[in-house]
Amino acid sequence: MPQRSKDWFVQARKDLEQAKSSRESEHHEWACFIAQQSSEKAVKALHLSKGQQAWGHTVAKLIEELPADVRPEQEIIEKAKVLDSFYVPTRYPNGHPEGAPFEHFGPLQSEEAIDYASEIVEFVSDKMAREEGS
Repeated sequence: MPQRSKDWFVQARKDLEQAKSSRESEHHEWACFIAQQSSEKAVKALHLSKGQQAWGHTVAKLIEELPADVRPEQEIIEKAKVLDSFYVPTRYPNGHPEGAPFEHFGPLQSEEAIDYASEIVEFVSDKMAREEGS
């Protein structure tokens, strides 16, 4: 099987750029969702770089399933949980008692999502760089 971790990681960075662009254009619900996607793809890239498959969309769980030598501190897992909370309600009207998703997300949420995703992407970048250097 070909090594695809770099492809996943490059896409994670590209998704993070899109999250920032969505925030700038005031599409905060999309910024939150794409930030979650960015962190998910980054963590999957780290799994692949360690020679293992990762399934699912829950970033916190994906992080917890990382090998011990690359697992982050609990604070990163807690930030991943925040990102996970954006997976469904940012896209589907039935994720809220009423109103469309865009009505429930604003600059505060998108800033937090991008900040947390950025931390996870940088964490993965550091771990993958160390893997390449060894």
